[in-house]
Amino acid sequence: MFGRWLGNRAAGAPRGGPLAGLTVPPNAGALTCRVLDPVSEPVQQAEFVVTDSAGRKVVSGETDPFGAVIATVPAGEYRLAVTAEGFTPFHGSATVSEGGHSGLGDVTLQIAPLQQLPDPGDWEIDPMHSQIGFTARHIGLARIKGRFNTFAGAVRIADRMEDSAMHVVIDAASIDTAVQMRDDHLRSGDFLDVGRYPTLEFYSDRFVHRGGSRWSVTGALTLHGVSRTVTLDTQYLGIGNGLEGETRVACHATTELHREDFTLTWQTMLARGIAAIGSSITVDMDIQIIRKGGDS
Repeated sequence: MFGRWLGNRAAGAPRGGPLAGLTVPPNAGALTCRVLDPVSEPVQQAEFVVTDSAGRKVVSGETDPFGAVIATVPAGEYRLAVTAEGFTPFHGSATVSEGGHSGLGDVTLQIAPLQQLPDPGDWEIDPMHSQIGFTARHIGLARIKGRFNTFAGAVRIADRMEDSAMHVVIDAASIDTAVQMRDDHLRSGDFLDVGRYPTLEFYSDRFVHRGGSRWSVTGALTLHGVSRTVTLDTQYLGIGNGLEGETRVACHATTELHREDFTLTWQTMLARGIAAIGSSITVDMDIQIIRKGGDS
């Protein structure tokens, strides 16, 4: 049993195995389990959250290479939630006593059913229910958030999802960080140079299933007159119906860009060599697509 594997000793007593060297305060105890897949292999980097009886998060983290969860918490009643990509979430309860060890044993995650994929055909991005945002570091401290307000895109879903393709066009002048002076500078020749390069474009015909709801969408991003290969880490959120009964498909995608790759090299250095604007830009997108022409 997993409880024997971890040991079940009071705090302050000698510990062996994975709890060796674990220091537990007098008013606390240890909460443990091991997360396995259906063939009893450890699930690494599964996310876990321990909440108290009021639903407040007490501790969170990831399983180790052996699938183990080991948390030191004050004595009390707790709920443990474990999630991992491609698996159905686990929820369990435990009572932790002062100086005690509450072991939930082996927790076996079940394979999550595959989500329904959209029907083959031509789809388009619904800009009213989509957002393309970004985050950049400012003077090494604050994060400046912005978005592009005007964009359009088409997605051709193939019979085999991996053979699908998409094309997105973004109006560079629609950049919006909620500060007019900053936005004017971003549109200038120092950055996007919207007079010469009025659009950003992304084209992809490579969709790779990474398991569960995760996909990689790899393609060419053309920005500031330069094209580079970019991969979107995409979470497929499934299919639903809008208020008018139309079929909608949603996803969330992220990627990281380095502006020097696109010759966006304007820079000002502050005292102590701190860059006014960081070189990395995180792009964060929430996208909904609908049937082209409004078909449901």
